[in-house]
Amino acid sequence: MASATKPTRSAASVAGATTALVLLTALNFVNYIDRYILPGVQEQVKGEFRITDQQIGSLTLWFMLAYMFTSPITGWLGDRFPRKPMIVIAALFWSGINFLTATVHSYDSLNIRHAALGVGEASFGIFAPALLSDFYPEDQRNRVLTIFNVAIPVGAALGYLVGGTVGEHYGWRMSFIVSAVPGVLIALLIALFMKEPERGASQHEKARLEKGTVLTLLRNKAYLASILGYAAVTFSLGGISWWMPSFLQRVDGRSQSSAAFLMGAITVVTGLGGTITGGIIAQRWSRKTSKALYLVPAISAALAVPPALLCFFGPKSLTLPGLAVAIFLIFLGTGPVNAATVNAVRPEIRATAMAGQLFIIHALGDAISPRIIGAVSDRSNLNLGLGSTLITLLLASVIFLLGSRYAPPLHANEAIPAA
Repeated sequence: MASATKPTRSAASVAGATTALVLLTALNFVNYIDRYILPGVQEQVKGEFRITDQQIGSLTLWFMLAYMFTSPITGWLGDRFPRKPMIVIAALFWSGINFLTATVHSYDSLNIRHAALGVGEASFGIFAPALLSDFYPEDQRNRVLTIFNVAIPVGAALGYLVGGTVGEHYGWRMSFIVSAVPGVLIALLIALFMKEPERGASQHEKARLEKGTVLTLLRNKAYLASILGYAAVTFSLGGISWWMPSFLQRVDGRSQSSAAFLMGAITVVTGLGGTITGGIIAQRWSRKTSKALYLVPAISAALAVPPALLCFFGPKSLTLPGLAVAIFLIFLGTGPVNAATVNAVRPEIRATAMAGQLFIIHALGDAISPRIIGAVSDRSNLNLGLGSTLITLLLASVIFLLGSRYAPPLHANEAIPAA
């Protein structure tokens, strides 16, 4: 029986944990800038290469395919080798790919470039949450991963702004070059100042990787509910994030820079507010029930449907207010659902579990939603294409509600069987 005493933390370990959180959150910020450059300039790309909406949507498909099929390999590596050097290599790799975008002059080359970007970003997306979970115990992970995921709306917003503004004035290729520099700088800071924590250091018992341990993920209902619900949310959020700049240009008649500015401003304000608010609600609610990490994303997904409906199909006067409220509500669940995932598994398979999460949420989420929305748009209009995201928001709510029945207590990771 493991001791119920919490591991003590020295001042040095607290400082090391804080340094890791700051640097990894900064790199996550850059990660999402890079990811959302393309939606900000996709109307330029479409015009230059003379392609359809479905082909534009396929650009993210190739990115996500590389992202997904890299994740099992990086998950295996992350559970067996130090993660710090792999994070540094991943950041330098994807920054280099962004520099090379200036040489792209065909649609097929852009697809290859976008797929290569997915390889680097998949590595970071798996290693960083697993590493942070070794610094912080399970009752603090909702707070820590909420801070880490604050970078999503802020980075996405700046990605729209950099893409749309720089692209309009200097061409869309220059947007990618500008976004490459911060990744290199932060990678160097991580190499110099961040420490690698002992695997499972925040747990009550030492991590042990045994045969059959990974197979427990397939029987872990709390884990499966968190990743399947997150996949449905990712379908919706990915589709909305990808196509709204185009929607604002085509339906609202705005310029590229205006659409990018509005999308960026709405994303950073409401996404940031939603992420922080959802994290606070879940942290306080978790003191009464461990189901909070599932109930917050369940409620937020359901509540996001009415404002999204008004955004896509209502009068133009409600397009931006509806979008803002919907994004705020969707982002409420970002921190809690990631905390639910890492809390549902043992430390020795945490990188593998995050790899599984990334594979599923993208395979069933934003790898396919932009293409599906684009295909519907080609055959009808973009309003109906975006309407498909309402269905998956409701589906996500149902999955999270069902999954809340299996939520483990906050200090029960050591009770999850190893085989």
